[in-house]
Amino acid sequence: MARPLTLGLVQHACGEDRAANLRASLEGIAEAAARGARLVLLQELHASRYFCQFEDPALFDLAEPVPGPTTEVLAEAARRHGVVVVGSVFERRAPGLHHNTAVVLEADGRLAGRYRKMHIPHDPGYREKYFFAPGDQGFRPITTSVGRLGVMVCWDQWFPEAARLMALAGAELLLYPTAIGWDPRDDAAEQARQREAWQTVQRGHAVANALPVAACNRVGHEPGPPGEPGIRFWGTSFVAGPQGELLAQAGSEGPEVLTAEVDLDRSETLRRVWTFFRDRRPEAYGDLCRPWREGDDGTADAQE
Repeated sequence: MARPLTLGLVQHACGEDRAANLRASLEGIAEAAARGARLVLLQELHASRYFCQFEDPALFDLAEPVPGPTTEVLAEAARRHGVVVVGSVFERRAPGLHHNTAVVLEADGRLAGRYRKMHIPHDPGYREKYFFAPGDQGFRPITTSVGRLGVMVCWDQWFPEAARLMALAGAELLLYPTAIGWDPRDDAAEQARQREAWQTVQRGHAVANALPVAACNRVGHEPGPPGEPGIRFWGTSFVAGPQGELLAQAGSEGPEVLTAEVDLDRSETLRRVWTFFRDRRPEAYGDLCRPWREGDDGTADAQE
C-alpha cells in the first residue's frame, strides 16, 4: 500500500517589514496548496530578519506568545487552503524566558502542537543563546491529519541523536525549518563544502531512520552589526526520500516554492530490509547519555 503525501516548502528572503515577510510566507502557502501540497513547511523565523546576528535587548520586542499573532495568521491560511502548516515563532513564554519555536497548524486551523528548539548555537553571526532558552519538551512527534511530524529546528538538524529519538517515538517524516548561510568572507570552495555537509548530514538521517526529510531555508543577504559581513543565506531547500535520495531542491539565489511527493508507507518496507532498528544495541550506548569527560578522546589511556 502506498500513502503518498505532497509537501510544499516556501523559501524566501526576509526584510525589515514584518507584514511583507508574512505575506511572502502566505503567498507561498497558497501556491503550494494550489500545486497539491497537503503539508507546507516554512523557514525558521520567517516573520523577521534573522535578528540573532545582534545582541540587543530591544530585539526581544519581536517575541510573541503562542498562540499569538503569527499563529493566528498561519491558522487562517491553513483553514483557507485546507493544509497543515509548519511555521516558526520567536516565542515569549514568560518575562525573560523565550524560545525558538516551531508551530504546527492543522488543516482546520487548530494548533496541533509546538516544538521548542533543543540545540541552541552561539557562533559568529548566530548568537542564539542570547535570545533562546533550550527546549524542554524533548523529541516528540506532533500528530496531524497528514501523519506524525518529527519537527525540529535548524541546528537540531546536525545531531543524529535527535533524528533517531524522533524516529523511535513514531515520527513518519522529519521536518527542519532553517536559517543557515555563508560568511561572505569564505572562499567558494569552503562555501561549497559547508552547504554539501549541511545537506549530507540530513540525508544521512533519512537513511539511518528510513524516513523522508525536508529542510526549508531562507535566502538572500542580511546585514550584520557594523564591521561584520552579515550572512548570505544559501536557500537550497530540499526534500529527500527515506533512502536519502534527493527528490527536489530549490536554488540558492531567490525565492521559490518547492513541492515533492513522498510515500509514508515506504518506511515500513525499508525497515524490513535495512534492519537498522532491529540490530540496534541500546544496552551498549549508555555513554551517549552522559556529558563529555576528560579523557573521553583516549588521551588519558595514552598518557598511562
